[in-house]
Amino acid sequence: MAVRESEARRSEIVRLARSIGLASVEDLSAQFGVTASTIRRDLSQLTSQGLIARTYGGAIALDPQQESSLRQRALEGFDAKRAIAEWAANQVRPGETILLDAGTTVGAMGEFLREIENITVIAAGLTALESLADADSVRVECIGGTLRHLSQGFVGPLAEAALQRVTFDRAFLGADAVTADLGICEAELEQTRLKEIMIERADEVYVLAHAAKLGRRPFHAWAPIPPGTTIVTDDSAEHDQTAPFDSAGMRVVRV
Repeated sequence: MAVRESEARRSEIVRLARSIGLASVEDLSAQFGVTASTIRRDLSQLTSQGLIARTYGGAIALDPQQESSLRQRALEGFDAKRAIAEWAANQVRPGETILLDAGTTVGAMGEFLREIENITVIAAGLTALESLADADSVRVECIGGTLRHLSQGFVGPLAEAALQRVTFDRAFLGADAVTADLGICEAELEQTRLKEIMIERADEVYVLAHAAKLGRRPFHAWAPIPPGTTIVTDDSAEHDQTAPFDSAGMRVVRV
């Protein structure tokens, strides 16, 4: 029994290191109800197996999560993403200019925007362009730049230059993950730089992220999000996931 418990605990330690990036000895000791010495022995064994690397006071996973393709992400949380997209689209008023980031949740807003009169959509990815390709009543602008195939979003200096020439009534941003203290998490710095500009140029900022993305740290590139940002998630989000955003002065909407 003790062996199985140790194996289960070590497996969970690796999962935590992969999902939240860092795990301290003190936190792990408290979480599993064992001594710090036991956790250190676990970390030593996992290190010898090549599953983690020791850091000062804790550990990190050696095989960080790989970024999912847009096609893979489209299958995750479909109903939650669609509900979030519909709520977000309902915030748009006639005559407004809005920015739609790359990503599956933001891209799903397209079908709900068609009936809103006299709006301009500035698209930062192919999902938004595809969803509005036949929406004759919607003026669509594209920021251009370098197509990042994995996320099907535009990045790079041309995209950044285009964003510097416009402003938006509302910006709807996607995220690989989001935390209250660090902001929007993405796989690469050029993605987070683009989001920083989007935030700077918008009157209202919305981050669309279903519950599984809240509080996670799968990568190491971040775009800070300011107080007043609206975090839109689904109704499966737990209080402990959303409370940090409330404390940071952000508005959390569950749909």
